[in-house]
Amino acid sequence: MALPKTSPTDAQPVLLTTNSSGIAPENPHNLSASLYNQDLAPTTRSGRTWNAYSIFTLWANDVHSLGNYAFAIGLFALGMSGWQILSALGIGALLLFVLLNLSGFMGEKTGVPFPVMSRIAFGINGAQIPALLRGAVAIAWFGIQTYLASQVLSVMIIAVAPGAATLQETSFLGLNLLGWICFVVLWIIQLIIVSYGMEMIRKYEAFAGPIILITFLALAIWMLFESGFNISMSTGETKSGLDMWIAIFGAAALWVSIYGTFVLNFCDFTRGAATKNSIVRGNFFGIPLNMLFFGAIVVVLTGTQFSINGTVIASPSDVVASVPNTFALLLASGALLVLTIAVNLMANFVAPTYALTNLFPKHLDFRKAALISGVIGLVILPWNLYNSPQIINYFLGGLGALLGPLFGIIMADYWIIRRARVNVMDLYRSTPEGTYYFTRGVNYRAVIALAISSVVALLLAFLPALHVVGPFAWFLGSGAGAIAYLLLAKRPVDLADIDGEAIAVAPKH
Repeated sequence: MALPKTSPTDAQPVLLTTNSSGIAPENPHNLSASLYNQDLAPTTRSGRTWNAYSIFTLWANDVHSLGNYAFAIGLFALGMSGWQILSALGIGALLLFVLLNLSGFMGEKTGVPFPVMSRIAFGINGAQIPALLRGAVAIAWFGIQTYLASQVLSVMIIAVAPGAATLQETSFLGLNLLGWICFVVLWIIQLIIVSYGMEMIRKYEAFAGPIILITFLALAIWMLFESGFNISMSTGETKSGLDMWIAIFGAAALWVSIYGTFVLNFCDFTRGAATKNSIVRGNFFGIPLNMLFFGAIVVVLTGTQFSINGTVIASPSDVVASVPNTFALLLASGALLVLTIAVNLMANFVAPTYALTNLFPKHLDFRKAALISGVIGLVILPWNLYNSPQIINYFLGGLGALLGPLFGIIMADYWIIRRARVNVMDLYRSTPEGTYYFTRGVNYRAVIALAISSVVALLLAFLPALHVVGPFAWFLGSGAGAIAYLLLAKRPVDLADIDGEAIAVAPKH
């Protein structure tokens, strides 16, 4: 087995042989082969390519996902007015701006991905728990989102070649033949993109971002002309007084919880950020400003459609389907495909890839782990998961509920207990003297805090009697995790702040 090591000057890996104990005898930094490889290593300061625009385009894609539109349009259908929806999204955006900066700064400072970052609170071996929880949620949604995108592609193919509809008459394992063809095509495209690493994902997001913004702006303008510039700001009687504020803050909290996965592993992306300022600027334009733009598009699309025929659309896909010109319909549908792939790559592909790399660092690199993640996303037959409310609500919903407590524990450990001081070198050492060795590599205090706060999170998610506070479940679970950990955690005596430049690699993965 060999360990890559780089110096900050040349950033070229030097192979170090390891003995049976997993430690390279010639390695002056005493790194463990079970904790370190080129993809898990910290990134060098020089050569980082994620600037403010890179961060912005992440949100330019993710904020405008079809799932987010369905959520926001649902608020309109539930009786919230356009102004109330904009208020809810604005409040949620400000909260997200703060949370994402707190999470993102950790990646910029240390240069490490989320599974390695988790070692700070959970220990070098205990970090497998948060990494696998995050990865399991993501890998299921990767398959589901790919399936949803394949449905869009099926519609496009039938629009161009109506005869292809006959392929829907034959089914295999719950999916028709045309669906299989479209799913596999999109599955392969995503595997190819991610096989080139994080740098290719950055380039794809940068390419997709402007396309998405222009497409939704064009749809909104078209609908304005279709309605004669008549926008209904509500579906009728709207909420007022206390009910209005409860609805606004509840919607804002739900909006934040949608990003519960992203605020947890945002460091997977910001480890490639050049400066903290690039994160702040990228988040500012991508979160508060972009989310208000998103809200305006929601209000225009739903309000104009309601003014035309008194119905509320379920998704922008409904607007695209009504485009009378076939060429324009194909362009708009193609943009939705570009969007879905962009969202899938950033939200659902990176996390399980790093989780698998962290689980088997001796055998897997980013490309191999990405391939395995993709294969799992295929063999779970995600269309069957999507069509099963029990699996979506109880399995994926239950796993998702645990992400709030994880965020609270990790943030409390990093910002409050350790005061943002990290010994990056010890994140890759398995010696008992290491800062993050704890008890046989596991910080059981963090595990106990997770168990306690998980009970709170799961009760909030599934107990009907607590449905009133359901929208605030992510915040309550996160707060419970932070409080439980602060009460249980042992205060470290040594708060050494040591960077990882001596073992860092160029940020190409």
